[in-house]
Amino acid sequence: MSSFTGKTLLITGGTGSFGNAVLNRFLKTDIGEIRIFSRDEKKQDDMRHEFQAKMPEVAEKIKFYIGDVRDIASVKNAMHGVDYIFHAAALKQVPSCEFFPIEAVKTNVLGTENVLTAAIEAGVKNIVCLSTDKAAYPVNAMGTSKAMMEKVVVAKARTVDPAKTKICCTRYGNVMCSRGSVIPLWIEQIRQNKPITLTDPNMTRFIMSLEEAVDLVLFAFENGENGDILVQKAPACTIQTQAEAVCELFGGNKEDIKVIGIRHGEKMYETLLTNEECANAIDLGNFYRVPCDKRGLNYDKYFNRGDVERNTLTEFNSNNTELLTVEQTKAKIASLQYIQDELAK
Repeated sequence: MSSFTGKTLLITGGTGSFGNAVLNRFLKTDIGEIRIFSRDEKKQDDMRHEFQAKMPEVAEKIKFYIGDVRDIASVKNAMHGVDYIFHAAALKQVPSCEFFPIEAVKTNVLGTENVLTAAIEAGVKNIVCLSTDKAAYPVNAMGTSKAMMEKVVVAKARTVDPAKTKICCTRYGNVMCSRGSVIPLWIEQIRQNKPITLTDPNMTRFIMSLEEAVDLVLFAFENGENGDILVQKAPACTIQTQAEAVCELFGGNKEDIKVIGIRHGEKMYETLLTNEECANAIDLGNFYRVPCDKRGLNYDKYFNRGDVERNTLTEFNSNNTELLTVEQTKAKIASLQYIQDELAK
């Protein structure tokens, strides 16, 4: 954690699952201060009490700021003295964004513009913005707004002095047991002896833990260059496999699984790297790096000069990555602290 020694880290949308995971990872290190920026005072109060109870010796490092990324003035109020930013504030639920797409634009696109503008003005050194697999080949409002968010990130990165501010982006798939995700719902359905509901048994999704999400952000923080999109090589599984794994862990009946059909705006599989991005993606072992396209707006020179070489890598999606079995999925789910706490009940 030497890069964070004595530094101030701002997390937008910090009361969410990702913000909690960062606090659990960083709070007992030698980081100077962690600022939680969000619009929900109830969640902030809950978080304040939780960390005062479980980490009283370091809880004073957490500072809370009420505000909204849609309001640049409130963002600027939290920006003084900040060294680094993890930008996690977003509208993330696919169906709600389908019904209120302009709200997704205000938070995910304009909110990101506000955070980056305020950060550059304040001289923030390193900013990592969190995106989603739904931004690749987007078919729904949430994914489209996140795709535009990524474009804002890359455009800002082209204009900023990299010696003063670095801006990059991470893109990852479903985080197991994060707020609003399906596993907690299934656990509750099993406990209430209700049918386990899933959308389509053949639907595939990338799966990763909150810890892996934090690892990806830290990898981007350390290794990303201005305008990069960084992706982790995550495994995937079918929704049927995931539901059966939860049944085996919590004593549910697989015969009670009920297919209810795909919801508004959902895909059958998710993409982490498009075919077009794969043309220039750099393989970093457990990660892919998609560098920023540094070409300018003067396209005339490309009429007779271009780059004919490209990677052999093609689209990286939840159908062509490693597909986990029920046993492998069960082991991955069972390793989560949330699941261990639930099983202990």
